[in-house]
Amino acid sequence: MLHIVLVEPEIPQNTGNIARTCAATGCILHLVRPLGFEISDRQLRRAGLDYWQFLDVRIHNGIDEAFDALPHTPFYFFTTKAEKSYADVAYPETCALVFGKETAGLPEELLVAHRESCVRIPMLKERRSLNLSNSVAIAVYEAFRQHAFAGLETKGALHKLQW
Repeated sequence: MLHIVLVEPEIPQNTGNIARTCAATGCILHLVRPLGFEISDRQLRRAGLDYWQFLDVRIHNGIDEAFDALPHTPFYFFTTKAEKSYADVAYPETCALVFGKETAGLPEELLVAHRESCVRIPMLKERRSLNLSNSVAIAVYEAFRQHAFAGLETKGALHKLQW
């Protein structure tokens, strides 16, 4: 079971897209306050419109509360400041993937405290970062790929077509 932790997300459309990814994969979404929007925000709901009934979302009043909610779960912190690639990690089936807010990423003190668990998504030099919802999707599907997409449907309707 994957836990996606968004620390102080600011853009409702990104969080809505991430919620949709979580609903489609069965990941639990953890939102760490303060949020840059209201949970009932029209833009947030529109981004994941048909999926809200499938979403398990939990709201925490700070990162320590999120840690306390997942006491025996390994955490991986996604940041442009890490040396290690996200693809070089063997993710356990149950773990938490942590992402920071769109404008600033994760707090420096959090990264320093968890240096060995920090990972990055490779990209060209002198680029600020990828879109938050894209980064979450990349990370989620890498973790699922490592476990042969356990629990996910891997064949669509196309395999049933008569050629």
